[in-house]
Amino acid sequence: MDLIQIIVLALVQGLSEFLPISSSAHLILVPQLFGWQDQGLAFDVATHFGTLTAVLWYFRKDIQPLFRDWIKSISMRQTTGDSLLAWGIIIGTLPAGIIGLLINGYSEQLRNPLIIACTTIVFGLLLWYADANAQKQRAHKVKPRTEHQLNLKIILFIGFAQALALIPGTSRSGITITAALLMGMSRTASARFSFLLSIPLIMAASALKTIELTQSTTHISWIDILIGVGLSAVSAYLCIHYFIKLLDSVGMMPFIIYRLFLGVFLFWIFF
Repeated sequence: MDLIQIIVLALVQGLSEFLPISSSAHLILVPQLFGWQDQGLAFDVATHFGTLTAVLWYFRKDIQPLFRDWIKSISMRQTTGDSLLAWGIIIGTLPAGIIGLLINGYSEQLRNPLIIACTTIVFGLLLWYADANAQKQRAHKVKPRTEHQLNLKIILFIGFAQALALIPGTSRSGITITAALLMGMSRTASARFSFLLSIPLIMAASALKTIELTQSTTHISWIDILIGVGLSAVSAYLCIHYFIKLLDSVGMMPFIIYRLFLGVFLFWIFF
């Protein structure tokens, strides 16, 4: 890859991983538009590691008590502090993790531009409905839930919704935020829980891709890897920071409109 391709793809991965706009749609569309070859497994590993670094660093003050209280809950055999949220993240990850392992090897068949166009539009409209419903509840003075007020039903609902993100174009952050909003959570709490929920999955995806990489004979350009890690990490961190900061004032509508235009554009390009 040349330097421009490395920069563009790293920034696209870093930004689209956490915004509700579907990273898979962009990582297929961008190379198609510029006529680039596939970036390869090594670069995928690098950008995934970069986004993982970003979310771990951003939530570092949250992760430490989560892990500590989770360990305490195991030894004491009862919930304590933030252990309920920690267990929620673990349980919420299971549906996508299990289904992902079951369909591993088949998911590539879903990377069809027309499928991505459909899911981009359909799940964008669902996000619209969920956000409008949340606003209606807020107007009726219904107090929204925070990420610390989840029960098993809500966690499983969000967890199974996350499994839908295995279909390219759905957007992992988009579908989990949508599910959380439908369950009565606030925008900020929905985004925070979505990002925390991403940590185990990105770790697992990075590990699987790394194993695949060690078994391949592909030549690795370490300069490309380092640039990819750095740019995807910085862009993902800034994306998380400003998305959460501006979410209540900006809302979901800009992302919904963007998804609808993107879906129509994909149909126009590939149909």
